[in-house]
Amino acid sequence: MHFQWYPGHMTKAKRQMQEDIKLIDLVIELVDARIPLSSRNPDIDDLGKQKARLILMNKADLASEEQNKAWAAYFKEKGFFVVKLDARNRAGIKTINEVILDACKEKIERDRRRGIKNRPVRAMVVGIPNVGKSTFINTYAGKACAKTGNKPGVTKGKQWIRLNKNVELLDTPGILWPKFEDQKVGLCLALVGSIKDEILNIDELSLELINILQARYPGLLAQRYGVTEGQKPAEILKEIAGNRKCVKKGNELDYGKAASMVIDEFRSGRLGKITLEFPQE
Repeated sequence: MHFQWYPGHMTKAKRQMQEDIKLIDLVIELVDARIPLSSRNPDIDDLGKQKARLILMNKADLASEEQNKAWAAYFKEKGFFVVKLDARNRAGIKTINEVILDACKEKIERDRRRGIKNRPVRAMVVGIPNVGKSTFINTYAGKACAKTGNKPGVTKGKQWIRLNKNVELLDTPGILWPKFEDQKVGLCLALVGSIKDEILNIDELSLELINILQARYPGLLAQRYGVTEGQKPAEILKEIAGNRKCVKKGNELDYGKAASMVIDEFRSGRLGKITLEFPQE
């Protein structure tokens, strides 16, 4: 599959971020714990290089716990503060305030020396579309102050959100880079739903996922769908369609239905806790 996607409003969002970054002390970046590198925007490192940095590994509940630990260690080694997060179910939310204050310790000390007391830490929340940014902000703030949606790109505008006496958040639209230098990045983003399904070939996408699962998580497909592993992905999809009674009129196998089911079950975690990228690589 070939991926290239860059809606025009994302160019504008990047320009806006370049302006907004001057106002803030901390960049909070959400990544998808299942694809921690592919779900990062390389522009953000450049934009935020003079700022304190916090990475929130969201959807950590859907990813391999062993790989969550490995990725957290990887990012910490690179100088980031890291919190594993499941924003929908509030897991990890309580620790964030403490980590923010720790990340901005120098700034708080500097303010104190200048006689500035109680100025809240100003943080910018960034992340590519559909990584759970709005859900995180709403959960963290305890009220629905950012629009949420399960489609990429629901957040359009910019808003400041006062969370408590210590922290103010600047929400920004998620941004992606102009082209995927590595098609594997595009594939990872498509698999987790960060690229709109309407522009993808779901049948092909499911074959790519089956290929990855056979290599990375042997036995998982056999256990879930009762298929014989070690075959070509198309043969496995055919078996899945048969075993799960995915049929069309005339009793023909419905490969499209089987493909959508495999993708949905991966995205929802029903296939198990699966990470698609590994730090050692």
